[in-house]
Amino acid sequence: MILSPTGFLSIGASELEYRMIGPQPDEAPTIVMLHEGLGSAALWGDFPDRLQAVTGAGVFVYSRAGYGGSTPAKLPRPLDYMQVEALEVLPKLLDRIGFRRGMLLGHSDGASIAAIYAGGHQDHRVQGVAMIAPHFIVEDISIASIAGIRTAYETTDLRARLARWHKDVDNAFRGWNGAWLDPEFRNWDISEYLAYIRVPVAIIQGAGDQYGTARQIEIAQEECYCPVDVMLIPGAGHSPQREATEATLETLSQFASAVLHGARPVASDK
Repeated sequence: MILSPTGFLSIGASELEYRMIGPQPDEAPTIVMLHEGLGSAALWGDFPDRLQAVTGAGVFVYSRAGYGGSTPAKLPRPLDYMQVEALEVLPKLLDRIGFRRGMLLGHSDGASIAAIYAGGHQDHRVQGVAMIAPHFIVEDISIASIAGIRTAYETTDLRARLARWHKDVDNAFRGWNGAWLDPEFRNWDISEYLAYIRVPVAIIQGAGDQYGTARQIEIAQEECYCPVDVMLIPGAGHSPQREATEATLETLSQFASAVLHGARPVASDK
């Protein structure tokens, strides 16, 4: 199919909004971007456009169900919602857009989804996985910050600010926040998927990330058999793509050049 610059895709029961920047999937490698837990296609701002400019790849950005202009999600979200997105929704989406080769780039929840997909599907089309502030386990700092966000949502103008980016802001916020603050979610752990990733991985994390510590990076280094490049950015928090844009773009550009143009081999099985 020919993807319009903006539009909607029917995936299961949901209509998912998207942007397609640069060449089509049949013309060049494609970078598929997966947003954070309160993100959307639009909330990436101009970062996808700038990423396209420095890599020359096509960049596909979409809003998962419950976010942006996409169909609202059924609440409460199941506690394995990231696994569902990675193992059930994302494969259908990649096939639908005619994805041929490229890489996954995720932020926060989106990074976790990318890791699950790469470990759960031996998809020869995916040549690399870049993760910004990924979560592989739940940490105390994560829960404390997410509880604080809930208070801010209920007592400040945060709800109004988020409403700029989501057509059903309560669905977006409560679906994500409710899952993370469920006591049973403390047991969430996706580190098992990391050992099955067979392509290079890049991890970018802000040194001041308020949602996760360097333990997340250590887990990837311990569990992955594939190459793992790490960029820890001083002075940045949970969103290096906004807080240290140039450094993040440079890291992603170098990684994309390596994995999409054969500068280094794909890791082999153990």
